[in-house]
Amino acid sequence: MDDSIAPGAREFHTTRWSMVLAAQRAADTTQMHTALATLCRDYWYPLYAFVRRKGHAPHDAQDLTQAFFADLLGRPITGIDPSRGKFRSYLLGALKHFLANDWDRASAKKRGGGRPALEWDALNAEARFALEPSDSMEPDALYDRRWALELMDRAMANLQAEYEQKGDTTRFAVLKISLSTSSPPPAELAAALGMSEGAAKVAVHRLRQRYREVLREEIAQTVATEAEVEAEMRHLVAVLRQA
Repeated sequence: MDDSIAPGAREFHTTRWSMVLAAQRAADTTQMHTALATLCRDYWYPLYAFVRRKGHAPHDAQDLTQAFFADLLGRPITGIDPSRGKFRSYLLGALKHFLANDWDRASAKKRGGGRPALEWDALNAEARFALEPSDSMEPDALYDRRWALELMDRAMANLQAEYEQKGDTTRFAVLKISLSTSSPPPAELAAALGMSEGAAKVAVHRLRQRYREVLREEIAQTVATEAEVEAEMRHLVAVLRQA
């Protein structure tokens, strides 16, 4: 994966995590929690998988994950250091602290405890967890793996939506396989698309380039600086290689 394409400064400074950090500095809890809730929706399954891999039973893991979100979104946010601003790391650290200190209180509650939390599909979460590799992958490694795969899924969904808006649904359906390691030869793609082989190569190049851009845009939503976008891209590649 080539991560050489950098988004513009205008794009970076309007990210959701930047909004959380700005709201924290301004003590604007309403804006902070709105932006934070949007980010958290993308992380509920990686967090649930982490809790399950820590050894908690499905029902307890559901209660704990939902109680964690209720606690996080129902109190003033503290401990966010803009100089160490990866949302991925902040959220996992907050969950570990919650599990270490709030087990008794959380396990005594119904899901959500009557406090506002995220809407999520607990049954679907367990069905997905049942498909995880039943190996000795540590909880932290599983969290990173699910973070990477969920991130790529969101980028793919965004890319598909862009093609659909342009009326290129069929082209995307044919071309998207070129993003995988089992990409068909250009001649086969050209035949499926009804274009020359040279045009098919150009279409594949543009799709791959745009996919990297969309992936970077997704990552930029969760970090505090442009340098951390680069770091997260490298971490994403390392996680996928390990998987």
